[in-house]
Amino acid sequence: MVRIGLAGIGFMGMIHFLASRKLKGARIKAIFSRDARKRSGDWRGIQGNFGPPGEVMDLAGIQAYDDYQTLLDDPSIDLVDICSPTDQHADMAMRALKAGKHVLVEKAIALTVREADQMIKAAEKAGKLLMVAHVLPFFPEFAAAARIIAEGKHGRLLGAHFTRVISKPDWSADIGNSDKTGGPAIDLHIHDAHFIGLIAGVPGMVFSNGLTRADESVSYLTTQYLYGDNGPAISCSSGDLSQPSRAFMHGFDIYLEQATLSHHSGGVQLTIYGTGKTPKVPKLVGGGDPINAFTAEIQAAVDGIAAGAVPEPLSAQLARDALAMCHVECDSVRSGKVQIVR
Repeated sequence: MVRIGLAGIGFMGMIHFLASRKLKGARIKAIFSRDARKRSGDWRGIQGNFGPPGEVMDLAGIQAYDDYQTLLDDPSIDLVDICSPTDQHADMAMRALKAGKHVLVEKAIALTVREADQMIKAAEKAGKLLMVAHVLPFFPEFAAAARIIAEGKHGRLLGAHFTRVISKPDWSADIGNSDKTGGPAIDLHIHDAHFIGLIAGVPGMVFSNGLTRADESVSYLTTQYLYGDNGPAISCSSGDLSQPSRAFMHGFDIYLEQATLSHHSGGVQLTIYGTGKTPKVPKLVGGGDPINAFTAEIQAAVDGIAAGAVPEPLSAQLARDALAMCHVECDSVRSGKVQIVR
């Protein structure tokens, strides 16, 4: 049994709590929050852009800590699940690793690539797993697309375009603070940057065009990922320019040698357009409730601990490289020039 300490009870912490109810071979043993009401189980003030509103939670059998170090000192905790704002990820993760805990930390891995590199070194030194909770590969449509590409039965990946556009979030003070999250080009766009890295690897260069805010954070961009003359030719548009009546949309068109994979939120199911005249709509496992994807993500972390290896979608190096791509894309927006990915 993997015993989990959940650190940070905001919107994402609540989603992880709900998702963890369905885990096999693991359970939440303790939580950490500085808010006394949340420690008592009163989560009615929590809200987000999907899932149920916060409610009074039954925390029977769960230890509630008001000090993070006390949670780390608890010998019964095997895995610390960090759901704090991004600017706290590096410090909290490295402290947990030093305390001898495995770590699952929400995306983005950190605010800076330097911090991400320090986290990876800390995990190596501690001999513990550092896993980053990028949930997109666990959504059924994206999981199926990644599997189809990896299997190769429709030929190699030739090109793709990804889209992820939201309206400006008003459900959290932190989410709109670029000092805490990096802004939309980090906090939002990193979902697709990570998935692109998963299916195609890190490109040599990128070119991005976009819009910046007064604080120079990037609010919207379209990026070309430059893999060279033989491709693949991949692009992505992401940001917070949408209106409240269309608060969220994402999707992709992925082009293989003998098939096109298409999915767009709001009604377009994953469809495989093959060489025949009739497209196929595959049956997907785990659709409907988005919390199921988070259950699958955390279950992968639990299974990784049992196996002694980080599952590829949760790789800290992959998450670090996605963060690096996002920062270089922002540099490209500001400079108007092609940038080398570091």
